[in-house]
Amino acid sequence: MELSDKKTADIFKAFCDENRVKILKLLQGGEKCACVLLDDLRISQPTLSHHMKILCDSGIVVGRKEGKWMHYSISQEGAQKAVSVLQDMTTPIG
Repeated sequence: MELSDKKTADIFKAFCDENRVKILKLLQGGEKCACVLLDDLRISQPTLSHHMKILCDSGIVVGRKEGKWMHYSISQEGAQKAVSVLQDMTTPIG
């Protein structure tokens, strides 16, 4: 399945910020509540929301609402898609 240039850029954008890399590392340990991410990262709630929107738009992270809090986790399907896109874009065409 070939992705649009926009969707491909969204995937790479997810990895292009230090805070988003930190968030992904935190999520490697499993699902985390936004409140936990806020405490660990020491950023404001609007800043976290901005980063989570980019990560979720990329498909690499998924969120689910529980009460007033969002809980986030890495999407294995989205992560595999990111790996596949990187491989496709860096494989020479013969």
